Amino acid sequence: MEKVIYIVWRDPRTEPAEFARRLRTALADKLLALGARGLQVNVADDAVLPAAGLRQANTRPQMEGLVSVWMDSAVDRLRQPFDQALEAAAGRMAGYLVTESQPIRNTRFPAAAGERTPGFAQLAFLTRPPRLTPKAWLDIWHNHHTQVAVETQDNFLYVQNVVVRPLTYAAPPCDAIVEECFPDAAMTDPQAFFDAVGNEEKFQRNLQAMMASCQRFIDFDKIDVVPTSQYIVRPASA
Repeated sequence: MEKVIYIVWRDPRTEPAEFARRLRTALADKLLALGARGLQVNVADDAVLPAAGLRQANTRPQMEGLVSVWMDSAVDRLRQPFDQALEAAAGRMAGYLVTESQPIRNTRFPAAAGERTPGFAQLAFLTRPPRLTPKAWLDIWHNHHTQVAVETQDNFLYVQNVVVRPLTYAAPPCDAIVEECFPDAAMTDPQAFFDAVGNEEKFQRNLQAMMASCQRFIDFDKIDVVPTSQYIVRPASA
């Protein structure tokens, strides 16, 4: 089984609410009918409007979310029906084969299949800085930064997707996609985001540790960050 992430852009002629509904319903039904072993939709819908201040945009126009599909095989011929379904549903899409690591599984706020996960899911789209070799970049991220991200934030889900290769024509450069879920309060309260409610000293300590760690392997003029709602339509283990 392989995991394919499709980054999706909304056609500006489509209202955000309609786009989100389409991904969660008509597209999801189509992908399941095609044989998706697991399916997750992340989309910037009305529920995450309070988190607008967390967006970081270096891609124009910016993506609206992603659709993660677990399938038996991502070879072109077998994947083509999935690509076509995404192309029909989104104004633009780009597909990537990824490997997935989950340093934090969501055991705090699990949702029923198809329902919105409580809180919000922050997506970060990364490209490797040219100053780092692929090996050094991955080592810093996975073997050093991971623990910092776990210890300094109130994230209840942490997924690290490393891009193996792009799968679709003209897919923009992308080396990794990060998924982190946070409680609702973290949309607007930095202290809640950094697990330091009511404790300014801890907040500053956690913020500084996180920023110093990120600077080791992320170029902030290349990153895109998008707050989304997460819908696990079918768990990948199903």
